[in-house]
Amino acid sequence: MSTVQSVDRALDVLEALADQGGEAGLSEIAARTGLPYGTIHRLLRSLLARGYVRQESDRRYALGSALVRLGGAAERMVGVWAQSYLEKMVALSGETANLAVLEGDFVVYVAQSASPRRLRMFAEVGRRVLPHSTAVGKVLLADRADATAILTRTGLPRRTEHTITSIEAMLAELEKVRDQGYAMDFGEEELGVHCLAVPVRDGSRVVAGMSISGPVERIEALDRDELARAMRDIAAAFGVDVAPSR
Repeated sequence: MSTVQSVDRALDVLEALADQGGEAGLSEIAARTGLPYGTIHRLLRSLLARGYVRQESDRRYALGSALVRLGGAAERMVGVWAQSYLEKMVALSGETANLAVLEGDFVVYVAQSASPRRLRMFAEVGRRVLPHSTAVGKVLLADRADATAILTRTGLPRRTEHTITSIEAMLAELEKVRDQGYAMDFGEEELGVHCLAVPVRDGSRVVAGMSISGPVERIEALDRDELARAMRDIAAAFGVDVAPSR
């Protein structure tokens, strides 16, 4: 498929900023994109003029506020696209299913399908939480080269007595997540609630997490490995559905 080079390059710059946590210097953008400095300068001028990038006092560049409107609209659409897949996860587990993404240092819940059971868990759509205490946060962090930097900035505050609060222990947890292909939250965000999450991929990159959450007794009664395999199949199908055509 033919593409417009200048558009591709502008998107490369925005993605480089996003990959660096939303802010980067010129040399970091060049290292991430492989573009010449002059080309990056020209692209940044256009992006600055439209508000998609801003320049900080230290001359570093950051993602701009104009992206918020686009991001909000995109998240709403992704939530609509995700609904049928989340409903499959509810049918599979009997528990509430969620879709979440990583925005900066926070996990944001963008869609949900509720359990039909009277006692059920809710994570309000739009809710923002730190990633270290949630299963979706762990699958998102496990794919990030800057996971240590994110954890250092957030400080891993204790949410419950089960929350992992040291960077070393969390890095070991993320290694386990990569090995087994799913993450668990054993009452680390809220006592009495367990969650299982799997990654949603766009190619090799994790772009979101899908999870089911419920009372500890019901989650512990499920076959965790079998459930995770079935959830990964659903998440993979959703990833194909929302991935941009190449």
